[in-house]
Amino acid sequence: MAVINPPSAEEAMMKGYDPAVARRLAGFARPYTGKLLLALLLMLTGSAMTVIGPYLVKLALDAGLEAGSLPVLRQAVLLYVAATAVQALTIFFRVRIMARVGQSIIFDLRARLFEHIQKLSLSFFSRYSVGRLITRVINDVGVLREFIVWAILAIARDLFTLVGILVAMLALNVRLSLLTFAVLPVMLGVTILFKRQARENYRAVRSAISWVNSVLAENINGVRVVQAFSRQEHNYIHYRDEVNRNNLDTNLRAARIAALYPSVIEFLGTLATALVVWLGGAAVLGEQITPGILVAFVLYVERFFEPIRDLSRRYDSFQSTMAGGERIFSLLDTPVEVQDAPGAPDLPAIRGEVTFEHVSFHYSDDPALVLSDIHLHVQAGQTVALVGETGAGKSTFVKLVSRFHDPSQGRILIDGQDLCRVTQSSLRRQMGIVLQDPFLFNGTVAENIHFGRLEASDAEVEAAARAVGAHDFIVRLRNGYATSVEEGGLLLSVGQRQLISFARALLADPRILILDEATSSVDTQTERIIQQALARLLKGRTSFVIAHRLSTVVNADRILVIQGGQVVEQGTHAELLAQGGVYYELYKTGFDESG
Repeated sequence: MAVINPPSAEEAMMKGYDPAVARRLAGFARPYTGKLLLALLLMLTGSAMTVIGPYLVKLALDAGLEAGSLPVLRQAVLLYVAATAVQALTIFFRVRIMARVGQSIIFDLRARLFEHIQKLSLSFFSRYSVGRLITRVINDVGVLREFIVWAILAIARDLFTLVGILVAMLALNVRLSLLTFAVLPVMLGVTILFKRQARENYRAVRSAISWVNSVLAENINGVRVVQAFSRQEHNYIHYRDEVNRNNLDTNLRAARIAALYPSVIEFLGTLATALVVWLGGAAVLGEQITPGILVAFVLYVERFFEPIRDLSRRYDSFQSTMAGGERIFSLLDTPVEVQDAPGAPDLPAIRGEVTFEHVSFHYSDDPALVLSDIHLHVQAGQTVALVGETGAGKSTFVKLVSRFHDPSQGRILIDGQDLCRVTQSSLRRQMGIVLQDPFLFNGTVAENIHFGRLEASDAEVEAAARAVGAHDFIVRLRNGYATSVEEGGLLLSVGQRQLISFARALLADPRILILDEATSSVDTQTERIIQQALARLLKGRTSFVIAHRLSTVVNADRILVIQGGQVVEQGTHAELLAQGGVYYELYKTGFDESG
């Protein structure tokens, strides 16, 4: 079994601060400025309570116990409890507010991504895999959610708390403060070293889990082949001893590094506390400071290292957010190649007359022409069949008619209307498309047929199914028209899916119909049913049919032979055979009933 290398994008998850990404993230947060300011106020209040706590302990010890004043002791204790309660309340409300704000921002961002992806041209999807798109919308947006909900104010809280503790410590005793700060260079060095190791381990972990997912997906998708060749044991050993073992070992290495860092930081914090207690205790014995100052200072030292540790943990989250944000905004910035002209009108009801005026086309990232100087006029109601070798340009031809691409040169007109000057939605509402591999959505049979015209009644759905010969097999399904087809229609055969897609197209009642090799994947018996349905489906409609089977094109009003992106021959089946040209050669070398 071949080794699958994980996607390189998964290995490059770290990125430094990018002001452009930060500004655009802030743009999504702008509608929630009021709630963010309230959360910030709560954060500042909670941080202030954190800083004031040790001072209240000092007050209780020095002005209460040592001075023998019970009222002062009681007051200090009550204030300490009140400060702790205020801190708890601010945390509760701040987390609730930030959770709502974070989820709202992610809602807006995912909606924007989905809307943009829906508008992107087909050429984009030929270059960008579905897996990468799902990763952008789910994983990368999820990284942003974690950062927005938990990290943004946490970083601000840590910085504010750290500054407050520094000021309080220096105000209490400069000498003890400097003694505490002496461990910071060591801590900084340990942190830098750990971050370097953690970054490498993080990338290795991402790479390992990507490999696990890739091999798992490959085996699930190819389970029939695996079972057919009895490869289960071999694949299991490969997965267990190579793929899964690598993932285990990588995670264990990362866990060892992750366990070491907090231990070292905790030891340095304890060392600082021990030094403060030792030298501070000597100062108390020498009556240079009060016991309250020493206790308060010890509490400050413990709290001093908490935000440092937290900021260190947030560093990875920050880097992942920058990387994820960059990828998300790169996707959002992908231009929509086919757009409606400003103020473009709707295309009025059409008869179906199609004209190509010297149309040429090439993809935006490849100057090589796919279609070259196509000049063609199709009368309304005609059936035009397109034949030619794979890669000749047949599918591109019909995509131009559907305006999934715009011509690089020339114009395409329907009833004299330039397609580039009318709205895409008004054009496609009057078109129907049936693909070689029909796609059904997760839902019932009726819902999938309804997709052709959502406002259609159940009776109209059934009539469309009867017209294409799908009704008989549908009523034999477990729940008839209410039977769930599951994702992609996996519970149905290819022929059944094709018949449902025909019913969907017929329900839409299009004036222009495109059949992209719509009968090449079905058996002979199903094809007979489809041929009967085609007679009704094509009647009175302008149709463009791409097919490899002779039976699909023999009755076409006109056959276009496309070779090298050009129409090299056109005519009826009999006329083209009589010419003895390219069509005749295609016919002799395999363009027959077998496909």
